[in-house]
Amino acid sequence: VFPGVRQAQWLTKTKLVEGLPPAVQGIMDNPALGLQELEERAKHMVSHARLWDTADVAPRRERYCPMLFENLIHICRLMSGKFPSLSKRMLARNCRIAATWERESILLQVRGLSGILMNSMTPIPPVASKEEILATKEHVLETFYPIAPTIDLQEVNVYKELNDTGQCFRDGYPYSHPHTLFFLESANVRTDRFRPEQLRAKMLMFAFGNALAKAKALHGNDPKVLEQPVVVQSIGTDGQLFQFMVFQLNTTDLVSNDGIKNLVWIDSDQNLYERAQCVPEVKKRVVTKPAGISGFQPDTFKKFLALYLHGTV
Repeated sequence: VFPGVRQAQWLTKTKLVEGLPPAVQGIMDNPALGLQELEERAKHMVSHARLWDTADVAPRRERYCPMLFENLIHICRLMSGKFPSLSKRMLARNCRIAATWERESILLQVRGLSGILMNSMTPIPPVASKEEILATKEHVLETFYPIAPTIDLQEVNVYKELNDTGQCFRDGYPYSHPHTLFFLESANVRTDRFRPEQLRAKMLMFAFGNALAKAKALHGNDPKVLEQPVVVQSIGTDGQLFQFMVFQLNTTDLVSNDGIKNLVWIDSDQNLYERAQCVPEVKKRVVTKPAGISGFQPDTFKKFLALYLHGTV
C-alpha cells in the first residue's frame, strides 16, 4: 500500500520540488527542437488509441492505455533522426527491482515489478547543482508523530538484504543505466487502479529503488554522499491523466534525518485531453457533442517528449 508522496518522501529521505526541473523545461521551451511540429501527430495518435483501434463503441482502458503509450513512444523515437544517440535506448518490460536500506532503526526494502523501464547507454546528468544539493541539508523532513512513518507498509522477514537491479543490468549489458520508468494504470475498474496520489508515491518509491540499486552497483554498499548523483525519471498514466517525475539520488546515507537529502520534482495531474467521444451525442436530432477528441493539451505531450529527450538533447 502506498498512502502518499509525503510518506514516500520520509522513507526515501527526499525533498519535494513542485514542477519539472529547468533542464526538462528548457527542452520543452526550445523552438529549435521543433516539438510543436509533432503536436498534430500526437493528437492523431490519441484518436487512434481512443477511437479507431477497436470495433467496440467505447474501447476499454486496458486496451487504449497501453496503445496510447506505444503510440507516444513511437513519436518519441522519430526524434532519433535528429539525435542518433536516442537509438541507444532499450525498453525492458516486467523488470524486477529490489533495493534495501536502513532508515532510523528500520530496515526497508522496495521490491517487485517496476513497470516498463527504459534503459540507456549513458546516465542522465544531475539536474540539481552542487549548491542546490548542499542546500538540502537545511531541509527538515516532515514527521508523522505520533503515527509511525512506516504505517501501512507490509512487514516481512528479510533473510537476505537484496540490492538487485534485475535482469535488466546484468554484467556486460550495454544499456546499463535506468532512464525512465513508465507505469500504466490500465485497469478498467476504477477501484483496481491506483489513485493519482498513490500512483505518485509508487513512482517515487520505484524511481528511488532503481537509483539506489544502481548507485550500490556502482559505488558499493557503504552509505555515502554521491560524487555523481543518479537520476531516474518516472511517468505514470491511466490513458488520459499523466504524472511526471524526475528523481535525483544524492546520498545513500539514509539512516538519519540530518545531512544531504535526495530530490524529486513532480508535475501532477496533467490531462493529455479532456474527453474522447466515441459516438456523437444527439439531443432532439441535434448533435450536442460530436465524435472525436476534445481539449487536447499539447503541453502534456511535450512534457512526455521532453523527459524522453532528457539526457540526450
